[in-house]
This record gives sequence, C-alpha cells and structure tokens, in this order.
Amino acid sequence: MSIQSGCEARVPLIRMQHIDKTFNPDSVSEVTVFRDFNLDLLRGQFVSVVGSNGSGKTTMQNLICGSIQADRGEILLDGAPIDRMKEYQRARRIGRVFQDPSRGTCPELTILENMALAENKGKAFGLTLGVNRKRTEYYRTLLEDLKLGLEDKVNVPVGGLSGGQRQALALRIATMTPIDLLILDEHTAALDPNASATIMELTDRIVKEKQLTALMVTHNLKFAVQYGNRLLMMHQGQAVIDAADDEKDNLQISDLLDRFNEISLEVGN
Repeated sequence: MSIQSGCEARVPLIRMQHIDKTFNPDSVSEVTVFRDFNLDLLRGQFVSVVGSNGSGKTTMQNLICGSIQADRGEILLDGAPIDRMKEYQRARRIGRVFQDPSRGTCPELTILENMALAENKGKAFGLTLGVNRKRTEYYRTLLEDLKLGLEDKVNVPVGGLSGGQRQALALRIATMTPIDLLILDEHTAALDPNASATIMELTDRIVKEKQLTALMVTHNLKFAVQYGNRLLMMHQGQAVIDAADDEKDNLQISDLLDRFNEISLEVGN
C-alpha cells in the first residue's frame, strides 16, 4: 500500500517526543525501556515492528494507547496530548487487536451481542436493550465480508469459535466504528499457520479499505516484510532499522536476520 501523496500524508498522526520509561524504578528489578525515544507515525502508514523481547515493542503500543504513562516526554494524537484524553476519547480514535482474542471480545456473549457492544463504543449507555435487532442484517453483511461463515453463527457464543474465527471477529469489532489508528499486538501469534495467513490477508484488506494508520507488532518476519509500507526493528528502546516505502519494499527476511545476528554479537549472545 502506498502512502497518500501530498502534504496531508506527511502530517504525523502520532508523535512521540523525548520519551523516557522505566519500570520498577529504584529497585533490583528496575528496567529502563526508553530513554529520549522519538517517533512519528504518518497518516496512511502500515508499520510492522519487530525486535527481541524487551526491545520496547509492546511498551510503545501501551504508551500510545494510554494504558501506561511515560515518565518524561509527550505523545500527541493529531497534535493533542494522549495523556490528557479520557479513555473513551482514545477508544473513539484507536482500535486494538490483542494476541488473545478474549481481550477484544466477550467469550460468554454471542457474536451478535459482541458486535452490538462494539457499535456503541464511545456512546452513552442507558437502560435500553443492548442489541438492536434491526441491525442484525447489517452485522451479517459485515461478517459475510470476512468469508469465514460467521454470518450464519450470529447467535453462537464467541467462546465456541475457532481461534482464527475469534481473531477475525476481534479485528472486525476493532474497526466497526470510524477510527484513525489500528494497534495490532502480535494478533496472529496464537494461531496456526493457515489461520495466521488468513488473518493477515484480512488485516491488510481492512487497513487498505478503511485507509487506516496501523502499528503491528509481530515476531513473524515473513509478515513484517510482506505487509505494510514501513518497518521498524527495535533494540534496547531504539529503532535500529526504520525503512519505509521503496526501502521497505526492498527488505528481505535475510536482512532482518543479519541485523538480529549483529545485535546478538554486540550484546555477547
């Protein structure tokens, strides 16, 4: 997917400025993840993020989503500080799909009930029925587009679906309402190879159709190279590779493996 042309495409949707983040400070388990970290995510970018455990991948996503706070620095969403936004305000702008689909869906509720809740995200709730039956056909249409047969299972509890079906539903739920940023937190890691490939193809299609900015953390180097228009490799809280557009298109899995091996030698592994 090519980035939109013109000045508008170069305006950062997300700007991380001079970020410091240390966990368990002043203790024997103190870990500094970021020190003066800076990153811009441009509108229309689908960014794949790879790196070893502890490199800062998930911490970066959690900071952007506002689930943890930086010790220093500022994170802006469309120029507004994220830490000053209420959770429901961030939820209107940011969708997230986790490795565990149960974190993005309610297993005890039916597909229909889950979709009804998702459609009301960010709205006020009153003492009314949770499911508008008039929306059922609309939900079926959205499910039919997934091509997994879920449109015939709208009354089935989500916990009874396969891993791939649940993750496809979580992806659809995360993008049902208009959002600006889609966070993908190793969302194929718990799936078998066939289901992983299906979910990645679906992810790519949804991102393109809805013209979303996406930030995907993955350990799958093939997916990182194959999908998106920008790739970051994180190490010790810094981007040791930041390739976009043509440079990203020319990256091979072997290039990433070579850099991983260089890092291993540098740290003495």
